[in-house]
Amino acid sequence: MGPPDGATADDDARPDDGPEHSPRGGPEAGPHAGPQASPQAGPPAGPAGAAAAPEAGPEPPPKAGPHRRASTAADRLEVDEPLLAARVHRPSDLVRLLVGILGIAVVLGISAFAHGTTVGLEEDINKGTGQAPDLLIKVAALVSSIAVLLLPVAFAIERLIKRDGLRIADGVLAAVLAHGVTLATDLWVSQAAPESIQDALTRSAGAGGALTDPVHGYLAPVIAYMTAVGMTRRPRWRVALWVVLLLDAFTMLVSGYTTPFSIILTVLIGWSVAYGTLYAVGSPNVRPTGQNLLAGLRRVGFQPVSAMRAETTDGPEASEVSDRGRRYHVTLEDGPPLDVTVVDREQQAQGFFYRVWRRLTLRGITTRRSLQSLRQALEQEALLAYAAIAAGANAQKLIATSELGPDAVMLVYEHLGGRTLDSLADEEITDDLTRNAWEQVRALQSRRIAHRRLTGDALVVDRSGTVILTDLRGGEIAAGDLVLRMDIAQLLTTLGLRVGAERAVASAVSVLGPDAVADCLPLLQPIALSRSTRATLRKLARERAERQREAVLESSRAARPPRDGGSATSPAADRKAEKKALDDALDGAREEDLLSQIRQQVLLLRPQAPVEPARLERIRPRTLVSFIAGAFGAYFLLTQLAHVDFATIIGEAQWGWVGTALAFSVLTYFAAAMSLLGFVPERVPFLRTVVAQVAGSFVKLVAPAAVGGVALNTRFLQRAGVRPGLAVASVGASQLFGLASHILLLLAFGYLTGTEKTPEMTPSRTVIAGLLTVAVLVLVVTAVPFLRKFVATRVRALFAGVVPRMLDVLQRPQKLMTGIGGMLLLTGCFVMCLDASVRAFGGGEAISYASIAVVFLAGNALGSAAPTPGGIGAVETTLTLGLIAAGLEREVAISAVLLFRLMTFWLPVLPGWVSFNFLTRKEAI
Repeated sequence: MGPPDGATADDDARPDDGPEHSPRGGPEAGPHAGPQASPQAGPPAGPAGAAAAPEAGPEPPPKAGPHRRASTAADRLEVDEPLLAARVHRPSDLVRLLVGILGIAVVLGISAFAHGTTVGLEEDINKGTGQAPDLLIKVAALVSSIAVLLLPVAFAIERLIKRDGLRIADGVLAAVLAHGVTLATDLWVSQAAPESIQDALTRSAGAGGALTDPVHGYLAPVIAYMTAVGMTRRPRWRVALWVVLLLDAFTMLVSGYTTPFSIILTVLIGWSVAYGTLYAVGSPNVRPTGQNLLAGLRRVGFQPVSAMRAETTDGPEASEVSDRGRRYHVTLEDGPPLDVTVVDREQQAQGFFYRVWRRLTLRGITTRRSLQSLRQALEQEALLAYAAIAAGANAQKLIATSELGPDAVMLVYEHLGGRTLDSLADEEITDDLTRNAWEQVRALQSRRIAHRRLTGDALVVDRSGTVILTDLRGGEIAAGDLVLRMDIAQLLTTLGLRVGAERAVASAVSVLGPDAVADCLPLLQPIALSRSTRATLRKLARERAERQREAVLESSRAARPPRDGGSATSPAADRKAEKKALDDALDGAREEDLLSQIRQQVLLLRPQAPVEPARLERIRPRTLVSFIAGAFGAYFLLTQLAHVDFATIIGEAQWGWVGTALAFSVLTYFAAAMSLLGFVPERVPFLRTVVAQVAGSFVKLVAPAAVGGVALNTRFLQRAGVRPGLAVASVGASQLFGLASHILLLLAFGYLTGTEKTPEMTPSRTVIAGLLTVAVLVLVVTAVPFLRKFVATRVRALFAGVVPRMLDVLQRPQKLMTGIGGMLLLTGCFVMCLDASVRAFGGGEAISYASIAVVFLAGNALGSAAPTPGGIGAVETTLTLGLIAAGLEREVAISAVLLFRLMTFWLPVLPGWVSFNFLTRKEAI
């Protein structure tokens, strides 16, 4: 079963060594469309067109079309497959780029915070190299300086001889970009970097005080060039490369022209720029094609006649199955057909970040390594295939494996000739078929084998109606109880999506027993299911919500009294009747999701079954982002506070302005109540709304600023008698108008800031740059189909509920004026509070009111977008930097911002907690 002798091609004969060996045939034109006849290819011998085998010599350039087809009459070998793309964006290049960026960040972090370590390392190197003979140093410097330039030229000549000029072009582009990054880094280190970083990356170059370059202007481009052209993948060139680099680094260190951290940073920059360039422009496609597959099959003893590429997967499953290899259907001269899977290194890297994230965030689930080698992937799939058959399960039989060169492997299976569960019609999925699927799972679990992906495309039904398990590559041997129960939960959901919860549970209980099915209930949650299943459940949830919304709107239109005044009942009675009709419609349209239906069916059989979801997440994404953002904010504040003399500043504070800031802070809660009630046509008590806004100060302490207030106001309006849909629409309308007024005020004050010191009305460059940035973002969003669809979907969902609500508000101009006036008053009070905080520390003469307004509006926008509770860190950082840029001294800016945040965020926490408890006791929230 191992790969035959000679399966690995010589390094200089790899397909990527030149176009004459290149397996690519042109741009990829889409998925396989089925077999086609080729009149030029002679009589067809299989269900596909014709293509030459590798032994037939170089193939001519393919014609434009959806499939690659050519033939030779001698071999009669046929291949039908979609044309491979000439260039591919390799995930492995992106991984290396991110690793390089992380390495650069680590080097700069050590240089900034471990000053003693960097100094000690330099002293040790100076002592160790100080005894080297001068003649040896000069000879080594001369040799290395010549070799570091000749080596790339020699490799370029070798590549051009083999007609591989595209790689040279990639290398030149990477070298140019690396040189630009080098210049930018040198400029930053010399002018803006902390002194500790300068000391770690530079040395004194002479008596004039000049410093050496932090990044070597010629070495980083050379490294980027040699990495981009693929020199590091060839053993002989790789050895020569590292010898030259080490010799050059040694001579520069001994001569005192650089530091150890400068060399490391240079290598990382060149390496990162090279892989960033390769990922951006794409790398030449060297994946094995059907021709290489046919040659590999002949090496392991088969006589193939034709090979046809299986159809590619579209939809939410595409990203999940992309790392399982390319499938081919192969016919032989003598014998049954074969199913062959080809896996290459680039497909191994597909889904790498997703697997890493799952390993970091999920607890108690052992998965395969995030990035396996090809040998490990081949051995794991072969082991699972044999183990599944030995356990008595119907699994696809593996009959051969082999390597296809150094970068791909193939697995040869017996041909099934069946259809996947996803491709079956609903009426074809019988109870016998579902029970047969559960029998295969029972056989696997009897030997502690976990499949880990029991989705519809992994269950194949043959012509006799027997279920056969495929896609065992991600499974586990000697699996734990948790993983085995996840398999049951996954198959319950897969079958439930096709036949319903009742039939899925009944078939599972009939084979596994009620206890085994009941034990999987704690794992019946979306995070434990496959990506494709989660995508399907989200789609069904959106459709269910849309049906509920349409039912409520239809009931609202039917229950609304006529506008001609012909109703015999009072308006209050009409509103009560309308509310009752909407509640009845909502109850009638409410549908339970599939997972809840499965739980109910299991609880009917085992009422005592555990239903509390198991805690599978080790850390939530929002928690991680909040922690990182809070850490950055805390670091910034602490570094700024370390240089502030608070005793002197507080002693000189003007307490009258402190009281003024407190008064404006209190007034903001009344303004917030006005801005909310202005978009609620129903009657809601004003003072209780003010109390709700005060309670929001406590909620913001434990939730992001843009989330906590919205949730609290929506809940408050629902408890006040506003229907849920209308409450959400009212809060959405308030937020939408608030966003529009925020942007208009920011532009207006920004314009005034640019004109207040000039006689003509010329706007500031910052405003112009901001407008241009917004315009570019709008163009990007409208030009990229994915972003355009994403924004359009969410805007449409927002206006679907907000626009009808706004029509109701427009019928009451007094309400609309109250809402708009409350928003303007709210912004004005916050700006006046910040202005009073600045004046409390004597900074009122150094900054104008318009500048303070711009700083507050920008800081508030970033604080609302920050994932930290109350915008902690983001608001303080933005306001402080804005005030300093506007002309305030650093000590005054920091003190004013801390006072402002004390008045508007920290002091209201205790009253907010009291208000929150009061509203909770009154059942108002």
